[in-house]
Amino acid sequence: MRFEDSSLSKQYTHTKETLDFGVFYFFDSFIISEMNYGIHLCWKKIQQIIKLIQNHYGLDCKIGYISNKVNSYSYDPNLWGKFYKEYDFLIASVSVYYSDINYINATLEKQFSKKSIKRSDSIEEAVSWVLNLEELKESN
Repeated sequence: MRFEDSSLSKQYTHTKETLDFGVFYFFDSFIISEMNYGIHLCWKKIQQIIKLIQNHYGLDCKIGYISNKVNSYSYDPNLWGKFYKEYDFLIASVSVYYSDINYINATLEKQFSKKSIKRSDSIEEAVSWVLNLEELKESN
């Protein structure tokens, strides 16, 4: 379910940003991403997302990240290693999956990430999990 189609979109204050390849929703301590169908999420696109995040939260932010996989798209999971070498602002992530292939991809992401990645089958569960992270409560 797209975030804007959920009841959460009316419950929580957020800012929406759109790039050529996806939509991003910024909250006090976390972000929700929804990539466009068929895109390849390369390092250049990841850097555009990072710039959006740093412009919104500042350079020293600590946030949660929800990848709401409402569309199929590709990415190189090895980029997690490069990301964590250069950046340290993600406390934890959630992959919301709506198909078996997205569940398998989320499982693969867990293998490459140095931080916690939870798998969820609903946007509501993902938001609840992020909001209850002690690390985010401590950093805000």
